[in-house]
Amino acid sequence: MFITMEGIEGCGKSTQVKLLAAELLRLGHRVTLTREPGGCVISDRIRAILLDADHGAMTPLTELLLYAAARSQHLNDTVHPALAAGDVVLCDRFTDATMAYQGYGRGLDPLLIGELNRLATGGLFPDLTILMDCPVEIGLGRALSRIDAAIGAKEERFERESLLFHQAVRDGYLTLARQEPERFIIVDAHRPVAEISAHIVRIVTAWLTGR
Repeated sequence: MFITMEGIEGCGKSTQVKLLAAELLRLGHRVTLTREPGGCVISDRIRAILLDADHGAMTPLTELLLYAAARSQHLNDTVHPALAAGDVVLCDRFTDATMAYQGYGRGLDPLLIGELNRLATGGLFPDLTILMDCPVEIGLGRALSRIDAAIGAKEERFERESLLFHQAVRDGYLTLARQEPERFIIVDAHRPVAEISAHIVRIVTAWLTGR
């Protein structure tokens, strides 16, 4: 099963996907935890380019193509082998992020993004997507606090975008969820971490049992 976790900056998805992985392992599931951009050696190097704030001159199309390249390698090296082995694959961001950020955020053609997503994935899309939703001001505040406290390289190119950009991304995610209610589950991310985790674990374990 292929499960993705999505949301705006600072929504808590990276924390929650790790907690979910740990709980599924405890319950006896085989789990592969991965992320985008990244998830393998080559894609992690592309990630460093994409998220470096020094690359502010990057065009939206360049950004989109780099995401597609990173995704293609990630699926080849990590996702497909894990699914073939029978693992539950948990991925921190996937194709919906591209549609939300490069489509709704950057204004690129959604038909182009959809075609590139299909090309990069070979037609693989998530079985279940958990959308962590919270107000933009709260998410960005969390994200910027985390960056300011970080040591070493800071992945902050998107966090430094305007509130209008991030609101467009959030609106895009919510639109995608409305379009595919059978795949998306929206989780209120403006709650205590433990409460959110317990809620997500209940959702996913019930879903896996049903499958």
